[in-house]
Amino acid sequence: MGLIEQIRDAGVVGAGGAGFPTDKKLNCKAEIFIVNGIECEPLLRTDRHVMEQYAPQIVKTVRAIRDSLGARRAVIAVKEHYEKAVEALRAAVKGTKVELYLSESFYPAGDEQTLVHCVTGRTVPTGGIPLDVGCVVSNVSTVLNIAQAMEGRPVTEKMVTVSGSVAHPVTVSCPIGTPLSLLLQAAGGASGDCIYIVGGPLMGRITEDLTEPVTKTTGGLLAIPRGHALLTKKVRSSRDAMLARAVCSQCSMCTQMCPRNALGLNVQPHKAMRALAAGNESLLGDVNGVFSCCDCGICTYFACNFGLKPNQAMQQAKAALQARGIRPEKEVKYEADRGIEQKRVPTERLLLRLDLKRYDREAPMGAFVDCSDVKIPLKMHIGGPDKALVTAGQQVTKGQLIAEPEGMGARIHASIDGTVVSVTEEFIEIRK
Repeated sequence: MGLIEQIRDAGVVGAGGAGFPTDKKLNCKAEIFIVNGIECEPLLRTDRHVMEQYAPQIVKTVRAIRDSLGARRAVIAVKEHYEKAVEALRAAVKGTKVELYLSESFYPAGDEQTLVHCVTGRTVPTGGIPLDVGCVVSNVSTVLNIAQAMEGRPVTEKMVTVSGSVAHPVTVSCPIGTPLSLLLQAAGGASGDCIYIVGGPLMGRITEDLTEPVTKTTGGLLAIPRGHALLTKKVRSSRDAMLARAVCSQCSMCTQMCPRNALGLNVQPHKAMRALAAGNESLLGDVNGVFSCCDCGICTYFACNFGLKPNQAMQQAKAALQARGIRPEKEVKYEADRGIEQKRVPTERLLLRLDLKRYDREAPMGAFVDCSDVKIPLKMHIGGPDKALVTAGQQVTKGQLIAEPEGMGARIHASIDGTVVSVTEEFIEIRK
């Protein structure tokens, strides 16, 4: 069985993003294969632990992927201050021609397009993907899942960092479908009245439902005290347009500090604020730039001196354009900014600005979180939900195929031994 078939059979999807099926991504030819071990978001430690613990397996798998792609280069990108991970990777790459790229700690260093530019000097066009410039990028946790797929092991577990306002931050592995509440217990519980962010502090989403299950793409669970300014910035309000009219000075600091704008993609959040304030879409300027916004949030969380939310204005503008059937043209508007390195926001500064520095603590590996009752979502990937292959009352074993995609998607496997309790359009519940 070839590598692509092994990946498909194991149900591997992008572990650090939207869950694009990895067999589809790697079924191509490319010049450069880049492994993203940057771990873009502050407070998360998952990818760091993966590299520290599994460096030999990662490098072996990178070589296999490089050969499959026909790539002339394979590069593992990691932040230079991840000292243990760098040491483990340096030992593992000896004699393999796999390169290491050591990055400074800035946000969003792990953004796919930023990383491609850092490693190659090439800019991915608006509306494009790294393959348009000869590159394929995969998250390091995805590569570990591919390593296991090569051994015939499907994706049944996920490593997650639990941090923020908790007793003791921890990184744990757990079965897919484990409720978030069990992860919180592994960290000693929340300190005080908290709201939770699934993912990282900037691009993650808010939830108060701790029965929500861990998926193939869950990377973090952060407990943030209710009333914290970060939460206010993440919530969309009916007052946003009024504030844009009354407060935005059109200083353009949001545009000047935008990482995608610095790549030459003409992303201009200040014009989105202008359009929102006036209720006039024609003030957006170059609509192609709107589609290049990656919603990293630098404009909102760091650049704006008035506490406004340019990233939400950009997302509203993008949604409105898409609703009218407007699609981006593949282009790079300008050359990358010559001062791009000076515009980068150090992660340390960002944490201070967001009042999150107190939560920037180590999250060591903890014990495996066992779960006796899992709810496995049928949609953990780009595409539609899978079709269940099991019925209520059926006995299943860990690793057994339980759902199959009907179009774009990825296979899903039982994460524990047990009995199928229920099957809905959204979940398969299994109980030991």
